[in-house]
Amino acid sequence: MDIGKSIGLKYGLPTRNAFGEALRELGGENPNLVVLDGDVGNSTRTQYFGKEYPDRFFNVGIAESNLVGVASGLAGSGKDVLAASFAVFLMCNAYDQIRMSVAFPRANVKLVGSHSGISIGEDGPSQMAIEDIALATSLPNFTVIVPADEPSARAATRALFSFEGPAFMRTGRPKVPIVYEDGVDLKVGKANRLREGRDATIIGCGLMVAAALEAADSLSQKGIEVRVLDMHTTKPLDGEAVERAARETGAIVTAEEHVLEGGLGSSVARAVGERWPVPMGFVGIDNRYAESGEPEELLAKYGLMPTDIVEAVERALKRKRNA
Repeated sequence: MDIGKSIGLKYGLPTRNAFGEALRELGGENPNLVVLDGDVGNSTRTQYFGKEYPDRFFNVGIAESNLVGVASGLAGSGKDVLAASFAVFLMCNAYDQIRMSVAFPRANVKLVGSHSGISIGEDGPSQMAIEDIALATSLPNFTVIVPADEPSARAATRALFSFEGPAFMRTGRPKVPIVYEDGVDLKVGKANRLREGRDATIIGCGLMVAAALEAADSLSQKGIEVRVLDMHTTKPLDGEAVERAARETGAIVTAEEHVLEGGLGSSVARAVGERWPVPMGFVGIDNRYAESGEPEELLAKYGLMPTDIVEAVERALKRKRNA
């Protein structure tokens, strides 16, 4: 992909790889940590942990509901538990089990879904999780994290174990631009401000954070200065950061590799409506499934490029001026 290259962003590891390496490190630090996978450890990268600590790694097979049940049981016995699969299989196939065995009892189970979004490319819509953030967000007691790049994925993996209770983290397949070249201070529930601006704010998560930075650079060349926030924790949302952005910049655009209903944009819109209403725009997948193709071709076709963010900001600014 070319996102971020025009502004000099270098590409790092896929977030799934960064997660796998951080998980392996945690395995050496925490002998109470156990990891489960649904027979896709070579793709989720939990295999890194499994090779180092085979006695604490369990492949339950292609049976996501069972995966979640076993994870809940291990958590109930006092283990620190992480369970992984493709995000679409985990959240869609095993939703009822997640609801009743993890969310309801507040089990200390961390779920990680890889191959999220449409940027997985050629695998097609059956493998593309585009509803997973909405599904995870709707579960009471859940924390939801969507890291933007390699450094933040490493930090987010560690952050999963900084609190008790259920969580879902989303990781991706392709290499992604590094937006935290100088390191990342990732605190659960606290957005990171990556760029200053007075005219509007772009709030992104995952791959779309790099797209937001590129869009901000393009807008700056037009004399429009925008703030960029990485909302890596989509639940609990950093409502204070959203309110500050609304008060100080007067317009907000969200950007996510996810359907528009129920994702980051929906959560930000609620915060804006409750705290400080301003004109808004939403960049995401609009009520449809994608198809098989090259990642960048899909991102372009379904409106997830920096140019789409630029257009959304310009529309929001027009409404701001006319308000």
